Amino acid sequence: MSLQIGQQAPDFNLPSHLDREVRLSDYRGRNVVLAFFPLAFTPT
Repeated sequence: MSLQIGQQAPDFNLPSHLDREVRLSDYRGRNVVLAFFPLAFTPT
């Protein structure tokens, strides 16, 4: 999957660090930055 600048990302949900479900659509209309780190290289 690839997105173009300005194209809306598909909605998805993930568990938060508080064990609550968070959906991308919960932040619709707001700027969102997603960062993914492999477990072995997670910054401390």
